[in-house]
Amino acid sequence: MVSYIERDAALIRQSLPEGTTVPDGSDQLFRIYAVLLRAKGAATQAVDVHDAWSAWMAASEPDHESIRPFSDLDAETRREDEPFLTAIRRAAATNADIS
Repeated sequence: MVSYIERDAALIRQSLPEGTTVPDGSDQLFRIYAVLLRAKGAATQAVDVHDAWSAWMAASEPDHESIRPFSDLDAETRREDEPFLTAIRRAAATNADIS
């Protein structure tokens, strides 16, 4: 049986804009995004997506140069979160379980 978190993670993955590059081994990252979807829905912000990514990345590459507050990132690095934010918001719009 597939859990609601796995279902939501798959929905987010399916909602990514075409051509989005997804990090290898990102199943856990999408589970974290599913929690954002459930907690914040369409109100999710880019800073939330970045914080989720940072938590995920801290487990495998704790010294990654982008693990820092969103406000400290340059514009180009901030833009890397946009497709994932779009996907979470699209998933919120299509998921009747999300308010």
